[in-house]
Formats: sequence, structure tokens, C-alpha cells
Amino acid sequence: MNNQVLALKYRPTRFEDLIGQDTISTTLSLALDSSRLSHAYLFSGLRGSGKTSTARIMAKSLVCVNAPTSKPCEVCDGCKSANEYRHLDIIEMDAASNRGIDDIKDLIEHTKYKPTSAKFKIFIIDEVHMLTPQAFNALLKTLEEPPAFVKFILATTDPLKLPATILSRTQHFRFKKIAPKNVLHHLIHILNLENISYENEALEILIRSGEGSLRDTLTLLDQAIIYSKGSVSTVAVTDMMGMIDPVFMEKLYEIILNNSDITEVLNKLDSYEAGQVIDEMVIYLKQRLLSRDIKYDSYIFDRFFRILGEAKQLLALNSDSGFVLILTLSKMQEATNLKTIDEVINEIKNMPTEMEQVISKPVKVITELKQGEPIQDIEEDIIEVPQDIKPNLYADVIAKIYDRNYDLGVCFENSFAFNSYNENILTIDSSASGDCRILLNKNFAYIRHFIEDVYGKDTQIEFNKLIIKKDLPL
Repeated sequence: MNNQVLALKYRPTRFEDLIGQDTISTTLSLALDSSRLSHAYLFSGLRGSGKTSTARIMAKSLVCVNAPTSKPCEVCDGCKSANEYRHLDIIEMDAASNRGIDDIKDLIEHTKYKPTSAKFKIFIIDEVHMLTPQAFNALLKTLEEPPAFVKFILATTDPLKLPATILSRTQHFRFKKIAPKNVLHHLIHILNLENISYENEALEILIRSGEGSLRDTLTLLDQAIIYSKGSVSTVAVTDMMGMIDPVFMEKLYEIILNNSDITEVLNKLDSYEAGQVIDEMVIYLKQRLLSRDIKYDSYIFDRFFRILGEAKQLLALNSDSGFVLILTLSKMQEATNLKTIDEVINEIKNMPTEMEQVISKPVKVITELKQGEPIQDIEEDIIEVPQDIKPNLYADVIAKIYDRNYDLGVCFENSFAFNSYNENILTIDSSASGDCRILLNKNFAYIRHFIEDVYGKDTQIEFNKLIIKKDLPL
């Protein structure tokens, strides 16, 4: 008995032993204790969720000397033979291999005979959805009105494949996926009984791989115990299952968040299947989200999940797996540099206009002359515009702006005046104000483009802001 695999050695034998199916075990226990029994039950749910085990516990509760009872005595001949799967009144049939009408006719023939030693005769049909339509039709009448001493227990992983006529004649119990925390507690309990050391993270990896099936998880645990030589460690489990070490996964995300070189990690990921890498990256992100890791903002989670989802779609199209990984990691690095819409809006609100940033020269004053006033009296206030090596090109800039937008050209010509061009620096005198200033600000990208087109890409633009004094004191 000690050499049995864990899934069989620790198979539930009482309703109290069922993992993660409290509602079902409570309902069936109450039905047994109150003798309010149906003639047929249907157990459906994920593989390894406890359907067959529950069916056998139910059958034992009906063949015990105290039947019907939710607490079989475990000492009578009925309980002992039920535990050893040799009770003559408990008939199990696997519909996956006995699915034809002749098999069902043989089963129906057995329903005509009374139990040999128990109060009831129980028929357990596993994977019942595999029966042929003809077999279902043959079973239908007997399932609806069996003899009083006959009980049917049907089990299936796919109840949608059962005819509605069968579903309507059974009490349907839906076995839910077993919660990871319940599986973890069960694994820890078993390992303590077996006196085997373990790491919690290793068990969590096994549970994720079991996908809610307790039987599958226990099978993986058996394999891990053998591979790790009696000590279930994270390194041993990841190595055994060909998964990525959590430490390496954490390093991978650190590289992504810090925009470091991804060449080294890509070389290591070559030994893993691309789809598996993407799946494990999603699992890691989910864990970080649940733990509210401060290194990740909510928008980073959203962007990363979107990128990883797109990667899965590319792999489904048989894209080159190596290229998909490179593209995915590069996009994730780029996503860390992107700003949220709120951040961009706030920056725009607080940021000066591009023209205001460019205008950095000291303010010069040109005084508008009053009629009849001698020029020599205010000669010091007049800014002289020096001759330059490229003054004629400025007219080409004005012409291009007019071609783009006439109103913009008018504003540009009236508000800006050529000052100088030296060492790739174009200096322009500006007196823009009012609506013209708004229009020029809005279209400054076009203005810059035309200037660079005429004077060259390396041209820098500097503005002299001119203030016009309209009232000169006498």
C-alpha cells in the first residue's frame, strides 16, 4: 500500500475527505441521512475534480450495513469490499470503452436482479457522454423508472454532449475547479505525512501545471519527488517540467523595465518553446498584479498583457518563434517609455509653446516715430538690420508659407523680419501679437520645416522679440 502512487494512496474515502467540493458533499450527506434519494445522479466537471471518488463514496454509503448513511462504518463487509472495489452490488462501467447499445442492454439486464447482500444495487457509468445515441435511447426508459433498489450514478467531463432527455432524468451536481489554495493545503498535508521536504514555490508551480485537477497535480508531485530525490525544490520542479526558473523570470522583467540589453536573455530563452515563455510571462505578471508590486503601474500591466496577447496571436499564425520573442521583448521595453494620456495632457498644459521656447534673446525696443519728429533725437532706439550672406533666401521661405496657407503667409510676413544668418543660425525679429501670434504658434511646425528646407536641416532659429511703443512722449 505504501508503494502506491499518491493519487490512489490518498484518494478520498469519505465525504469529509473531498477537496474543494463542500457544497456537493454537504448536499449528498443530507440526502443520505434523510433518505431523500434520487434514482439517478449526474456528476459533471473538470477531470480530477473528484467525480468518480464521490460516486464511489456514495456507493459505499448505500451498501454499508447502516445504509443509507453519510458516514459509512468502514468495518462491515459491505464497506470493506467497497473500499477494495470488489462489491458485487457496485457495478462500474467505462462508457469510453463500452459505449454501444449491446453494452447498455447487458447493464439493463443486471437491473432486473435484486442486490446480493446490500439494500441497493448501484451502477456507476463513467465518461457517460461517450455513449452512442442508440445506447442513450436504450438507457432512457430504465434511467427514468428503475427498480426501487437500483441507483444510477453518471459521471462526465462534458455534460453538454448528453441528450436533454438524460439530463432531465437526473439530479445534476456540477463539480467546480478546485481552488489553488485548497490544492496547496492538500499537497502540504500529504508531504508532511510522507516526511518529504518541499518549497512552497515549487508546489505552486505544480498546482498551476495541474490546472485545477487534483489527480493531475498529485501525479506531477509523484514525478517531482522522484526527480528531486525526496526534496521538492523549485529548481528541480522547473528543470523537470522544462519551465523557466522564477529567479530568471524576475531578471527578465528587470531587464525589460530598465531597458537593458536583451541579447543575453534571448540566448537563454532559445532552449524554451516560445508559446511556453509567453504563457509563463503572463503568469508572472498575474502574480505581480495580485501582489500589487510597486514596480508596476496599472498602465504597465495593461500594456504588457496586450503585447503578450498579440504575441500569442502571432505564434498561432505559425510566425517565426524567435522573431516573435525578440519583437515582444522590444515592444515591452518600448512600452515602459510611453506616457499615459493624462501625463501628456498635463505636460501640454504646463509646457510653453514651441515659439516661446525658441524666443530666448534679450528684448529690443523699436520706437515708432511720431509724425514730424526728427530722426536724430531717437537714433539710439532704432535697430539696424545688418546685411547678410543669405538675405534673399528669406523671401523663398515667405513664398513657401504663402503656398501653404495665405493667411499664415500674411501673418508671417507682417510679424517676422529677417535679421541675420550666421553659422547656421537664422535670427528673426518678431513682433507677433493677437490672432497672428496664435496662428503662428499653431503652425510653427510647418514654418520650421520650410526654413529648414530653404536654409538646411541643421539651421537653428532664434527670435528677437520686438516691442513696439506706439506712444512716444514729447
